[in-house]
Amino acid sequence: MARVLMLVGDAAEELDSMYPIFRLREGGHEAIVAAPTTRAVRLVVHDFEPDCDAYTEKPGHRLPVDVAIAEVDPAGYDALVIPGGRAPEYLRTDPEVARVVTHFLDHGLPVGTICHGPQVPAALGLLHGRTTAAYPPLKTDMEQAGARFVDGPDVVDGTMVSCRGWPDLPLWSRAFLQVLEKTSGPA
Repeated sequence: MARVLMLVGDAAEELDSMYPIFRLREGGHEAIVAAPTTRAVRLVVHDFEPDCDAYTEKPGHRLPVDVAIAEVDPAGYDALVIPGGRAPEYLRTDPEVARVVTHFLDHGLPVGTICHGPQVPAALGLLHGRTTAAYPPLKTDMEQAGARFVDGPDVVDGTMVSCRGWPDLPLWSRAFLQVLEKTSGPA
């Protein structure tokens, strides 16, 4: 059984967060939720509506948090998942987040990013020379971070697995679990 750290914050996208948590637990893995504080975070629901050029945002559920990011010892985890939503915008500026994310990528451990999740490693200079998917309007941001952008549902670059957003989660989850099982063994 792998221990997977889920890096969330207020305004993390609900499906981007909850689907991987449930899928990992269903697969026999442990999903541990980390956020800036240990209070429950407020998730948001992003949707696509025909009369709107951008996605819309509505309040979502609250997600209980297991551990504050500052208290995380990344060596105690086998993998990391960074959901999308607006949370990555501010998580990427937190030095504790930088410490945790850098550990996973420097050690070649599985890192899953969903939708806006790649903003975190991009801001830290950790995507240079890597291939990633992201929410399509982030293509330029990913390229300016030195990454090769792929508009796909399950982009695998070594131990990093990324996708465009919640509609991709079935394919992303399958790819992420395959990478996780290769590196840590089956649940």
